Amino acid sequence: MTHEPDDIAALKARLDSPSYRLAALDQDFLLSDSMRGMRFLLEYAKAEEALRAWSVRSTVVVFGSARVRADGPGRQAYWYEQARTFGRICSQQGGALDGHGGVERDNVIATGGGPGAMEAANRGACDAGAPSIGFNIVLPHEQMPNAYSTPALTFRFHYFAMRKMHLAMRAKALVVFPGGFGTMDELFELLTLTQTGKAPRVPVILFDKKYWTEVINFNAFVEHGMIDPADVELFSFADTAEEAWDHLVKRGLLTLYEPKIT
Repeated sequence: MTHEPDDIAALKARLDSPSYRLAALDQDFLLSDSMRGMRFLLEYAKAEEALRAWSVRSTVVVFGSARVRADGPGRQAYWYEQARTFGRICSQQGGALDGHGGVERDNVIATGGGPGAMEAANRGACDAGAPSIGFNIVLPHEQMPNAYSTPALTFRFHYFAMRKMHLAMRAKALVVFPGGFGTMDELFELLTLTQTGKAPRVPVILFDKKYWTEVINFNAFVEHGMIDPADVELFSFADTAEEAWDHLVKRGLLTLYEPKIT
């Protein structure tokens, strides 16, 4: 059977039409406004599938400035060193190492995936031989993932909301190193979820009391009646990585990993 030229042109027009593309392969459709909810679901499901494949049951989230450097000025070098040390201690003693219970991993270090204090915490986990997570975000000036998060657990999100959800949903503790607007955003997000009962209460440690009490007068919130006096008990301060880990344990962090005796 042969097609007349007009028939061939008509068929080609239909085959080339965007409406004829398979929905799952139609990028224009998937990126359309009507599919925003589906894109949210995809960002949730992709990371969730990988985390389950790696048996990540719980995390310890570490926030802090991307501007902190190992050789930075002032206290920066100390913050970087201590974030790295904390990442190592948490990974060794918290349950992130292979062989924990034969199945699940607990207290796996999770960060925003970028440089600075986040890199340092991922690096500490790497020092311990443990996996760690990097939840990166698409920014106008693209943030590159650091070199220490586990490749298979290094994610990139478009939506801040979904990234925050993944940071919060497995978190059993939060350690916040000095930072700027982004760090404050993440800190107050978690404190608000706890304060309002939308998330279980988890221990929160603010690293370097001098820094935090200089940049935020937490007691002023109480004095002006903006929060209850008990709300300032949602967090505590630490000045060393060891102290931060001790505070987490004292404030209820479950550490199920028992190091093997060799």
